[in-house]
Amino acid sequence: MNAEIDRFILYLATERGLSDNYQLSTRSSLEHFAKWAAENKKIDAPDAVEPELIGEFLGWRKRGGASAATVKLHAVALRIFFRHLVQRGKLPKDPTEFLPVPKIERYLPDTLSAPEVERLIAAAAGKTPLEMRDRAIVELLYASGLRVSELCGARLENLDLESGFIRVVGKGNKQRLVPVGARAKDAVQRYLDAGRPALVGKKTGGEVFLSVRGRKLTNQRIWQLLVALGKRAGLEKEVHPHMLRHSFATHLLGGGADLRIIQEMLGHADISTTQIYTHVNSRQLQQTHRQFHPRAKNKSVPPAGG
Repeated sequence: MNAEIDRFILYLATERGLSDNYQLSTRSSLEHFAKWAAENKKIDAPDAVEPELIGEFLGWRKRGGASAATVKLHAVALRIFFRHLVQRGKLPKDPTEFLPVPKIERYLPDTLSAPEVERLIAAAAGKTPLEMRDRAIVELLYASGLRVSELCGARLENLDLESGFIRVVGKGNKQRLVPVGARAKDAVQRYLDAGRPALVGKKTGGEVFLSVRGRKLTNQRIWQLLVALGKRAGLEKEVHPHMLRHSFATHLLGGGADLRIIQEMLGHADISTTQIYTHVNSRQLQQTHRQFHPRAKNKSVPPAGG
């Protein structure tokens, strides 16, 4: 089983070009199943796996406290793994063919309002190299809707401020061009002119955003600085990079942007992923209506005279 898992992950990396995070998640799910099957059922070969075994494993994970999302990840990983083995002629039949994928509740993403974004950006004001860097990071995350990994991996040669675009490498190593707004352009340019040169060290690469030691910033460090900026801005929500990405998409949609254009800018492979933002916008519409419309709340209304 483990040898086949290794070959399958290699296939995902070399032939499908899927991201490291996807590979790690899939490997974790498959190895979890392989270990359980070997220890509890003495099964260590894919051709010995029956549908009932997979159902029992998923039930065991659920009873053990695994979230619905985790159980679904396991189910999807097992389906693509065994389907691949059948396609390669390693198995005569797919034990996951009729396996139902657990449904999970779809939570609406947290967003910041436009005034909250302004407060967050204002909290990053300053003239030191790190303050200019942090301001540029917040402006770019919100202006372009980048994933935190895309921001960390952004390189100087892919940044064209004159034209107002940045080329980023997203999931599956897919590249896309994303517009950079005027305010973000100004913030990034100030950082490049007066902030980044002070952070450059002997081992500095071509990354746009640098740590205090002149190295590439990590995803975790971006999270940390946004949490700190959110507290400094007095926001009740704990700010994280994806919250700015969600805010970017929600505010664009609220301003009348076409959903497919937003899909392109976010780098979503499927439009259904982008459609979550229509629900976010509907929720905000309801909240605004309840808050400001004089007849939205249950009030005692005197009967009409006559």
